[in-house]
Amino acid sequence: MTTSSTGDSTEPLQYDEGFAPAPGEVGVGPHPEPWPDDPRLDPELLAGGDRRNVVDGYRYWRREAIVADLDTRRHGFHVAVENWQHDFNIGSVVRTANAFLAAEVHIVGRRRWNRRGAMVTDRYQHVRHHPDAAALAAFAAGQGIPLIGIDNLPGAVPLERTELPRRCVLLFGQEGPGLTDEAREAASLTCSIAQFGSTRSLNAGAAAAIAMHSWIRRHAEY
Repeated sequence: MTTSSTGDSTEPLQYDEGFAPAPGEVGVGPHPEPWPDDPRLDPELLAGGDRRNVVDGYRYWRREAIVADLDTRRHGFHVAVENWQHDFNIGSVVRTANAFLAAEVHIVGRRRWNRRGAMVTDRYQHVRHHPDAAALAAFAAGQGIPLIGIDNLPGAVPLERTELPRRCVLLFGQEGPGLTDEAREAASLTCSIAQFGSTRSLNAGAAAAIAMHSWIRRHAEY
């Protein structure tokens, strides 16, 4: 769920409202009666079916119940991404943060961000807005967690050889320009991702996924 604006209301909201090839190919249909006696379940979903982008264990659950359950086991890392050019990769970052159960996603810069790539996962993910890198840094300092920039910059240390702390904020720039000067100054450490080909940089969404999975490999309980 978000603490920022709701975005473009004309975008599809669920798979069965535009994301799926055809209705009925994702999710489940109406639940057979008698329905289970469980306050977490949504009568409308039980009656009409559940085509949402959620794992099977959450089928028919109310959105609030799903968020409450996720909140009991969220991980210690946060994800922050700068939003100055309405980068379409931000939605992908949010979707990956949801998949890896980040504590929060922080949008730095423009309040309005491109939600299409999130595939509605922002409904189940805490999203917070900060007007600039200084505000994000103040939040992190108040929580006692370091800001760790992810960018291939001079002086950056290899992510592959870095022990990410259990509680941290992974900070990403935009596709192309990468981290702004303000974000670089706010970060206590900047990590680079090893590359071996001719391209100068990874896709921002891919870089975020790699960094988050590096944290998962070190700290997550399976």
